[in-house]
Amino acid sequence: MTEFSPDAARALAGPSWLVDRRVAAAETFVAADMPDATAEEWRYSPIGDLDLTSFSPTDGLGDAPMPRLDIEPAALVRTVNGRIVAVDVDDELLAAGVHVGPLVDHAAGKDLLGSVAEAAGDHFTLLNDGFAPAPVLIHVPKGVVIDRPIVVTHHAAGDGSAAFPRLVVRIEENAQVEVLDHHTSDDGDRLLVCPVVELDVAPAGRLGYLNVQELGDATWQIGSLLARADRDATLTGATAAFGGTYARTRSDTRLVGRGAHGDLLALYFGEADQTLDFRTYQDHVAPDTTSNLLYKGVVAGEAKSIYTGLIRVRPEARGTNAFQTNRNLKLSDTAWAESVPNLEIENNDVRCSHASTVSPVDEEQRFYVESRGVPSGEAERLIVAGFLAEVLESMPVAAAGHKIRTAVAAKLARQERVAVG
Repeated sequence: MTEFSPDAARALAGPSWLVDRRVAAAETFVAADMPDATAEEWRYSPIGDLDLTSFSPTDGLGDAPMPRLDIEPAALVRTVNGRIVAVDVDDELLAAGVHVGPLVDHAAGKDLLGSVAEAAGDHFTLLNDGFAPAPVLIHVPKGVVIDRPIVVTHHAAGDGSAAFPRLVVRIEENAQVEVLDHHTSDDGDRLLVCPVVELDVAPAGRLGYLNVQELGDATWQIGSLLARADRDATLTGATAAFGGTYARTRSDTRLVGRGAHGDLLALYFGEADQTLDFRTYQDHVAPDTTSNLLYKGVVAGEAKSIYTGLIRVRPEARGTNAFQTNRNLKLSDTAWAESVPNLEIENNDVRCSHASTVSPVDEEQRFYVESRGVPSGEAERLIVAGFLAEVLESMPVAAAGHKIRTAVAAKLARQERVAVG
């Protein structure tokens, strides 16, 4: 028996429509079977090791650490365990009608919550639906262009706690913004975090979204990133994943309007006994849509990475261009990477491809660098940095690049210390 019951969902604060929505989700969750690794969607994962009875929803609040990022945001929202603890929005954004803050405070909040997720949810998006205490909404009105990023930080804390951050981003017609979504938790705290992000881009809208995941070493994450792009919209969705003992992100990108375009990027680095798990769907629903996925990762120690991806082209989606690439670099013999790209095409007038690789550091590259007097450890750092640069340079929120490079450098430094003993 878990503590994720309809009564627990009913006890969370909010307007009646939100309480009703939570209770309905919790009832469906309780009635459903827990997924296991026999299902294709969870193949290769350690989902059988997840014991939900050892976690419980929490109403506790701790300190929300300030983001360590060289960014002057246009707006900043800070949450702890899914609850909003601070909101700071520039006056210019408020004057332009931009909403950044509690979803329940927006007139369209009820309609926006779940409007993207309901077409692509799973067992854990349902759990988030039942127990997200305070969904955050970013709403950019028609034609508004924001020239500095909006930053949202989520911190999870409390041994044995379960946290359910929820972020909804709605970009209206011909509007533009970049969003940095930063997730952290403390090392040593045994946590379950199930974040859900909904990105909804109206015709000709332009959204850059970057998720930086720096969870603690005992945290389980099972998250969903769900996106929809309408006619001539441009969506860039990126992830930089470093933390967690098991961290999974499912990304569903649906291109529902003619001419919609999606760039999907991920950079990840697993070490020790971490498992980083990515499942992606590029769903081409409308004609003349394009998507380009590039996921690159590094695994060291006994870490594992899992990538499974699907390009789906619907019967009406003629003129589709869709590409999917996953490349993995192993820094040790005991690291492991699984890469499984797939295509499902129901129209002949398309151009699609996929590619994947898993390989150690190229010895010719290493020899070339070392032969120029570069020490072995530094040579490996240069090779890894070059391997990841293609992704990093394409990510939105360029100001976060230094933070990501620092995280990669810290991982490499630890590998060097482990090698030295």
